Amino acid sequence: MGIVVLTMKASVIEMFLVLLVTGIHSNKDTTKKIKRPKFNVPQINCDVKAGKIINPEFVVKCPAGCQDPKYHVYGTDIYASYSSVCGAAIHSGVLDNSGGKILVRKVAGQSGYKGSYSNGIQSLSLPRWRESFIVSEGKPQKDVTYPSALTYSSSKSPTAKTGEATKAYQKPSVPGTTAQPVTLVQVTGATASEASHTSLPKPSPSAVSTTSNLRSQPMGYRSWELDLWSTSSDASGQNSPRANAGFVPKEELSTQSLEPVSQGDPNCKIDLSFLIDGSSSIGKRRFRIQKQFLADVAQTLDIGPAGPLMGVVQYGDNPAAQFNLRTHMNSRDLKTAIEKITQRGGLSNAGRAISYVTKNFFSKANGNRGGAPNVAVVIVDGWPTDKVEEASRFARESGINIFFITIEGATENEKQYVTEPNFSNKAVCRTNGFYSLNVQSWFSLHKTVQPLVKRVCDTDRLACSKTCLNSADIGFVIDGSSSVGTGNFRTVLQFVANLSKEFEISDIDTRIGAVQYTYEQRLEFGFEDYNTKSDILNAIKRVGYWSGGTSTGAAINYALEQLFKKSKPNKRKLMILITDGRSYDDVRIPAMVAHHKGVITYAIGVAWAAQDELEVIATHPANDHSFFVDEFDHLYKFVPKVIQSICTEFNSQPRN
Repeated sequence: MGIVVLTMKASVIEMFLVLLVTGIHSNKDTTKKIKRPKFNVPQINCDVKAGKIINPEFVVKCPAGCQDPKYHVYGTDIYASYSSVCGAAIHSGVLDNSGGKILVRKVAGQSGYKGSYSNGIQSLSLPRWRESFIVSEGKPQKDVTYPSALTYSSSKSPTAKTGEATKAYQKPSVPGTTAQPVTLVQVTGATASEASHTSLPKPSPSAVSTTSNLRSQPMGYRSWELDLWSTSSDASGQNSPRANAGFVPKEELSTQSLEPVSQGDPNCKIDLSFLIDGSSSIGKRRFRIQKQFLADVAQTLDIGPAGPLMGVVQYGDNPAAQFNLRTHMNSRDLKTAIEKITQRGGLSNAGRAISYVTKNFFSKANGNRGGAPNVAVVIVDGWPTDKVEEASRFARESGINIFFITIEGATENEKQYVTEPNFSNKAVCRTNGFYSLNVQSWFSLHKTVQPLVKRVCDTDRLACSKTCLNSADIGFVIDGSSSVGTGNFRTVLQFVANLSKEFEISDIDTRIGAVQYTYEQRLEFGFEDYNTKSDILNAIKRVGYWSGGTSTGAAINYALEQLFKKSKPNKRKLMILITDGRSYDDVRIPAMVAHHKGVITYAIGVAWAAQDELEVIATHPANDHSFFVDEFDHLYKFVPKVIQSICTEFNSQPRN
């Protein structure tokens, strides 16, 4: 009996040992089954910019060959999100040109980014930017999960619904916690912060005023600011489905159809182009403030065919015309068009935009009227990312009046990042403050509407519209003495006609008058008699040869009294005197009087003219204002020389 019991106990122990061993193997199998899957690293191209990736922290793999100047990098160590991710990795030394894995972490925007040369890449400087990033070796941190698929922001995809946009982005993880994967949804045009706040109600005016000082916000505030003007419908139903579909109440429709359309303010007849800043650094909220400013200007100007016309060009990396001068012919339609403008993004290349406007915008096909001054108002957030001086000089020489509105300009600490110091003074027509407006805050921009409108409408002070060919009263003083002869006199008149053809002639542009003299003087026609080029040329043809002596001094006095006394105050006064001999009277005192009265005198002598008298008559320096021609038949050769002298003198005037 005792033997049997012992045998059973041994069997139980053996079975227990078998089960124990089996359990251990079973646990090992279970451990293998729950092992964490291998992390798949997303791969990107060399041209991918950090700003296009919404994820706040991620690991990516860069291909080989990203050490190329076409992949732009902005900054040093801390890079603007407008930079190539892989280019920045090479510049920082984390990668070489063979590519590899890197860890990217988004950080706040900086007040400026300094360019430098490192590891075969020249990074560029940049003003403040909404977002930055830093690059390190691609070793994932423990206890942090990185997305295996990146979330991109794309302006080309269809607009996401409000609910979807909110889900598309989750707040950045707190350091030391697990970074959550992001749902793969493409967000249209808006920043991540705007997508997450689209349901906030529109604030009251008092609420807006409490947030007016944007400078006091922490660095990088622009990229994460609340989008206070939401797209959700408010109590008024302004953004309801019916409103968005284009339905208008019957009462409003009938009122609009009966509203008279203004022909515009005739006291402000200008052709106006606004160059608005659509760069990424400006942010959505400021871009809306800028559009409201344009709408307020359009309303104040009273747009119309008999008054001011207005077009808009938006610039970022490159400029693009939103609409030209002839697209909208009244303030109401113009305001509606302004509301529909969407932000382009990119850099703030104002110089490139000015060149575009000079070459393309002010053309007859785009509505340029010729007789109206051309005005370009450039709005800049902070400072441009390219140079404006050369482009602006070309614009000024083309007769375009450039105004600069600089909003939230560089502080003392930020001036080191400005591409072109003192850029606004290098751009405008005069450096006396008339063409430059500095606005401390975007929330103060509305206060600039009235001062700007007053300045652009003050056509007498628009100096750049006044070129050497359209801003003078020109009086020809023609020697009709017996020594000239009938045939040569006709040659002189042809010379006068050829010179006149070079100018833009109208009642508001260049005006022409003529005096013929011998011993006596005769007013052939005055400045106010003819205001078209064809009428002037016909009047020159009708001038009859007089014949007699040569009293040049008396002729100068007569021209001052009978011709230039009726010159407009804002006109340059040019006297072009043509003679073939020495004067019988004194020319010194009359010439001094002419110079004292601000009349710029050109003396042209033919054949037997006295060189010393020509130099006395001519404005100083005499070499630039006096010409001698050996024969009447050679007068035509001096037309371009006289025009060049007139324009050189005009362009040498100081810009102050």
